[in-house]
Amino acid sequence: MASPSSSSTSRWNPVIKPQPSDKETRRFPCKFFYRQTAPAGILFRRADLLLLLASGSTNRQRYKSAMCDFFIEHAYDLECRDATRGFSNCCERKQRPLVQALKSAAQQAVSCFHFPGHNRGKAAPSSMSSLTGLGTFVHDLPELPELDDLFSPSGAILDAQRKASELFGSSRTWFLVNGTTCGIQASIMASCSQAKHLSYLGILIFRLYRVWFYPVLYQSISRRPFRVSPRVPRTALEQGADLAVQSSHKVLSSLTQSSMLHSKGELVDADRVSRCLQMLQSSSPSYLLLASLDAARAQLSDNPEIFGKALDMSAEAKKHLSLIPGISVLGLSSFDSAFPAIDPLRITVGFSRLNISGYVADEIVSSEHHIVCELVGTRSQTFAVNLGTRKEDIQRLVLSMKHLSSDFYQANEGKTSLKSGVCAPLGTSSMQLTPRDAFFAKKRKVLIGESLGKICGELICPYPPGIPVLVPGEVITEDALSYLLDVRNMGAGISGAADDKLSSMLVCDF
Repeated sequence: MASPSSSSTSRWNPVIKPQPSDKETRRFPCKFFYRQTAPAGILFRRADLLLLLASGSTNRQRYKSAMCDFFIEHAYDLECRDATRGFSNCCERKQRPLVQALKSAAQQAVSCFHFPGHNRGKAAPSSMSSLTGLGTFVHDLPELPELDDLFSPSGAILDAQRKASELFGSSRTWFLVNGTTCGIQASIMASCSQAKHLSYLGILIFRLYRVWFYPVLYQSISRRPFRVSPRVPRTALEQGADLAVQSSHKVLSSLTQSSMLHSKGELVDADRVSRCLQMLQSSSPSYLLLASLDAARAQLSDNPEIFGKALDMSAEAKKHLSLIPGISVLGLSSFDSAFPAIDPLRITVGFSRLNISGYVADEIVSSEHHIVCELVGTRSQTFAVNLGTRKEDIQRLVLSMKHLSSDFYQANEGKTSLKSGVCAPLGTSSMQLTPRDAFFAKKRKVLIGESLGKICGELICPYPPGIPVLVPGEVITEDALSYLLDVRNMGAGISGAADDKLSSMLVCDF
């Protein structure tokens, strides 16, 4: 190895030397890591490897990924492979810091006198461990020092969040374990400067809850938008949003309930966002959820074109579905000409011309074709195509729609169109109390027919689509009641109401 003062080489650039003799490699099996290149060989001594790991130079970043794969593949023997294991772990920590931290912590041979009560799986209920495997419990760890602190990150969580911020092009990114709802709540709280605005926090959240969040794809080095396909809509941050909540578990492959919150620019105080999240997030976050966010980010970072197959399958499915008699497919042509784009990974099919409701279609598609959709509407179904969607799944979807068409299209052609219930009467609402005052007010139960004109005392939300029709403090109107009864009769579930059959309703007692 050339000396540090050498002008021709440095300690970070491998030295070109002749290939070692068979005698030398047998005598010193661990001295050299070797790879044949052109007429000469490139040799790395262990000392070089240690210096490389210890250095903070940018050259280390340039070499680390290639060297990691190179050493593991070309190490001479088992002893050399053992020597490279530490370097492999270092690469893993750099690429997936939180995943590796959780893995390392779970491998510790320690006596545990901390929570949770299953004690790293030693007391895991067999009924659950047989379902998920013992590894779920082994990696279900609390806030250990080496796992970092979600509310005040300085280690693995901070590194993972920074990597996510680089990939998605934000100024700062927060990991969420209380779902996207938590991120929406924190965004509104951090953006409202007066307490009176917070009294309407519930309405804002409830009205906006079902907004879809599209995949946000950025090039990690320059933080400039990198789109895997022109079919992907422009992102919220790209269009100038100061805060954007990303349902990572819906679009990417993280675990359910895990999401991210991204900020851009300085208009919203990032420290205030952090304080709001401390109020809203659990003080005992699941590190399985947090690590899954890190893993999902790395999955996208390692393969920026990963959505290509899903996009192609979704486009192909829409093409075939649009040819089926009686089946309509939601597309840009369904909207006003000024509407910019729709999510290409969502397939929404309508059944108006079949004269059946979305709930009837869902029952048939689910029971006879074993297809589970994302969302059911009064006259439609929405199917989400994702990274795990297979070609046979698309074929089954198309076949199920053909069967619906053959069963209902000709039979119902010319009949009076099915009553749709149209849209929820959100434009006719009138608030008499703030949601807070209505929540704490005395209430009484009345029959549904006697509730007209009274002040609603509960949240009444048909699901799907999951958008409240009435919120606490709102005057109950005839339009609202008609809509609720219509969707109930079509098969929609009613959440939030004390009586989910809507025979009665809670009203504020004034």
